[in-house]
Amino acid sequence: MDTSALIAWYDTHARDLPWRRENVTAWHILMSEIMLQQTPVARVAPIWEEWVRRWPVPSAMAASSQADVVRAWGKLGYPRRAMRLHECAGVLESDHDDAVPGHVDTLLKLPGIGAYTARAIACFAYGQKVPVVDTNVRRVVARAVDGSAEPGKPSTTRDLAAVEALLPRTRARAATFSAALMELGATVCTARNPSCERCPLPRCAWVDAGRPAYTGERQKPQKFAGTDRQVRGKLMAVLRDSTDPVERARLDTVWLTDPGQRDRALHSLLVDGLVEQTDDGLFALAGEG
Repeated sequence: MDTSALIAWYDTHARDLPWRRENVTAWHILMSEIMLQQTPVARVAPIWEEWVRRWPVPSAMAASSQADVVRAWGKLGYPRRAMRLHECAGVLESDHDDAVPGHVDTLLKLPGIGAYTARAIACFAYGQKVPVVDTNVRRVVARAVDGSAEPGKPSTTRDLAAVEALLPRTRARAATFSAALMELGATVCTARNPSCERCPLPRCAWVDAGRPAYTGERQKPQKFAGTDRQVRGKLMAVLRDSTDPVERARLDTVWLTDPGQRDRALHSLLVDGLVEQTDDGLFALAGEG
């Protein structure tokens, strides 16, 4: 892969995303990475900017209640991310002098920080030379290097090794290359209707092979409508919009199609620690009941 061509393209065509601007801290980048998991940039950006103003450092978030953080999370989805982020802020305040560490192994010990997020923070916040692999990166490598329309099933060991082999030697260029590789997959080498005419890479194994159709095993797309996740979201919306604990009857009205599913979803929110029941049987976001 021509890393120089890709970096030159990125320098000119990179999107002006708020977390890429000057004066953005590692904490701000950590928040963006958590928010961007399975959530489009357009939905994340305005909420992230509000969070940066409200919680500029981890201790500011730690001083707020978990309920406040979950409520501010709004409709980003997977609200457990907000709960873990609040927990992470507390650990950063108490154990890391209110700052985000820069090494992958240390980052992995933080609440809610997985393999991808740890490497993304180390790379994008601190310029570390580490492979950062998301869905977009896997797709670009599959096409440009392997000649396959799709990357197939994920393999952490194989995917990290494949990207690491492409990293430029110098640390600064490696960090920029990682961002450029991700940007290419997000804006040009997309899953559907890739804009190959706009690709900055002079050679692509998939294009050279005539853009053959993918014949391997596909991952089944995750549905949302009618799932427990949708019901959980509706229950959480009621609690986020209320300043006081609510009666069970209000929650029952959000999903009349399948009362058993609704009960299961509510129980799972209680087990996950996102919702709590008061002594008098009312329901509220955890931390404010």
